[in-house]
Order: sequence, then C-alpha cells, then structure tokens
Amino acid sequence: MRDVELRGRAAYFDDPAVLVVADVHVGRDEASDVSFPLGERDDLRERLDALVAHFRPDTVVVAGDVVHTYGYATDRASAVVDAIADCCRDAGARLVLVRGNHDTSLDGVWEEAIHDDYRLGDVVVAHGHDHPEPAADCYVVGHDHPTIEIEGQRRPCFLYGEGVYRGSDVLMLPAFNRLAAGVSVNEMGAEDFQSPLVVDVDAFRPAVYDEDAQETLWFPPLGEFRSML
Repeated sequence: MRDVELRGRAAYFDDPAVLVVADVHVGRDEASDVSFPLGERDDLRERLDALVAHFRPDTVVVAGDVVHTYGYATDRASAVVDAIADCCRDAGARLVLVRGNHDTSLDGVWEEAIHDDYRLGDVVVAHGHDHPEPAADCYVVGHDHPTIEIEGQRRPCFLYGEGVYRGSDVLMLPAFNRLAAGVSVNEMGAEDFQSPLVVDVDAFRPAVYDEDAQETLWFPPLGEFRSML
C-alpha cells in the first residue's frame, strides 16, 4: 500500500510527518457499568507517549470520536483530552481534532479549531461516519472499530482497500481506546458496516499489528481470507 506505517492502532505518514489515531472515546470508562476507574487516562497517555516517541511526528490527528458521551463532557473527560494534548506538546507535535458523530460536546473541552476533515497532501483524514466532501487519493477513517478473529483470538485490525471508494483508497483504523467495543469483520458484509466508505468489504485487506514481534501482519482480501479462517 501507499507509504504509511501501521503500529499500535495508529497510522504514521512520513511526508508530512503525521500520526493518525481514531476513536479515542475519552470518557468510555465513565460510561461503563464498572464502579471503579478502568485506567483509561493512563492507558491512552502511555500508549500515545510511546507512539510519538517512536515516530516523532510534527502533527497528531485524531480522526473523530474524540469523546464518548453525546451532548456533554465531564470534567474528567476534559482532563483526559488535556493530557493527550500535553503529550503531543511535550513531544513537539501539534494536536488536530477531527469531529466524529460522538463529538457533539467536543467544543466544550477543546478551544482550538475542530475539523470536519483534515488533508495530508493527497490523503484526507475523516471520521468515516458520512461521505467526505473533499476529493482524495486515499481516505483514512475510523468509526467502525474493526477487529478480526484468527485462530480463536480476536484482535484489533486495520482494513485497507485499494480504489474501493469512488476510485480512491480507504484505510480504516481500529479504535485507539481499548475499552471501545469492536466489531468482528470475519462474517460482515458491506451492509453491516456503519461507514458509507465500505462498499465492497471483500476487497479490503486486514492488517494486524503484532505487539510481541513489533511488526504488521498483512492478510489477503477478506473475500479470499474468510475461507482460511
């Protein structure tokens, strides 16, 4: 695929030096039924710290669903967004937020510009819940939280389709928040995805980042790969 590196639920573009994550869903732990904190803030901060230290990007883009709850954001959620921004600033990177369908209250926790989409040369980053307006060679989106089950183990996965949306490529990222529920793509058809950018799911290649080996494993397009699962 095009010049991008996939690592730890994120995509890194070298030119320009931009790290993209999606579906951070700050406040997901507060919305859970568990009566004690699940460590969301530390987990998000530590994993983002590791990514920016590894790639040293100039910009970090969150591709939508920055916050989890509709209509309001708590003080705790605001503090987590601040921690993410501090992580980027400490690394010398600028944080850019793209609005997702959950982000109706994002203005209450972020005073800087909030984008409907964000262009990186011939790449456009959007949340993926709606048809993007700008033309692009490749769209980078989130929204559906893809996972894949291989040999009985469910893993977050990337999905990449070449020329699958109006002749343009699509790269769908897994949810960066590990508390966000994922959907298993093993048996999903295009009609099961919420993103309108998924028209022919069989043409998408899944990719899984192996944390132990620190490498990205690419698999055949889902139309071929299903028979092997």
